[in-house]
Amino acid sequence: MNRILTELKQIMDNCLETDLPGVSRSNLEDNGAVFYMNGNNGTEFDWYVNEKLSSFMIFYNDKENLGAVKATIYDRGEVVVYTYGSQGKELVNETQTSIDATEKEMLELAVLLRTEADDKLIWDKNIEDINTDHAPSSDAVKEFLAHAEFYQDMIQRRDMMGQIAYVSKKILEEGWKVGYMTRDESVQDNDSGWCFMAGNEDDAYNDDYRNIALMSIAEVTRLDPDVMAHITEPVGTALIRVSADTLEIDHNDKPIFCQKRES
Repeated sequence: MNRILTELKQIMDNCLETDLPGVSRSNLEDNGAVFYMNGNNGTEFDWYVNEKLSSFMIFYNDKENLGAVKATIYDRGEVVVYTYGSQGKELVNETQTSIDATEKEMLELAVLLRTEADDKLIWDKNIEDINTDHAPSSDAVKEFLAHAEFYQDMIQRRDMMGQIAYVSKKILEEGWKVGYMTRDESVQDNDSGWCFMAGNEDDAYNDDYRNIALMSIAEVTRLDPDVMAHITEPVGTALIRVSADTLEIDHNDKPIFCQKRES
């Protein structure tokens, strides 16, 4: 088995023994096997969009089959491990550590997990059943790297989530959907340049700074998911809502469709 996976399994086993001393191997699925949970997003998606491998799990062996230990290893070797007691219902501890691995080693492991698990339709399986004790071919590495371009839009949206936008309080407090959104040049670090308005504000409302809030893009998308598809549009973009679920580029030839969110 791949050296990094071997070390990760040891870290998870140590957390299991330290944090859950009353849990025996017989209480765990396959006596405490570590499962690679690639069945949700897949290795490539997690690597490029979430900057990590898919999660690794040790499960309780009962009807609910909840997790006892969950580990995440990021693309630079950082590891976060969560242990859960009460048959998976209670978080007991969070452990942060790292595995000494080069960028090349981490990349090659990601390629192996894609080619030896995802590509072979092996999903959510014991890591010892995945053939990772060899180096990936140079062609497999090149193909994996070439696929990075497929995820660029998602990566840009991810990077936007923590940036700040100006938001009308008609959206925040009165429940209106975003009716008008414009992106200007950012004026400081972490400024997305976006301004989100309901579209029914008048000049007097807009001129009062107390009617504008600063919010993260993530918070805005939770209020109105319709904007998510547009947050990577470039500076100079202006969009208006034209229907209950559609925003489009503003050509100054349509009225703004103003609507409140469903409560």
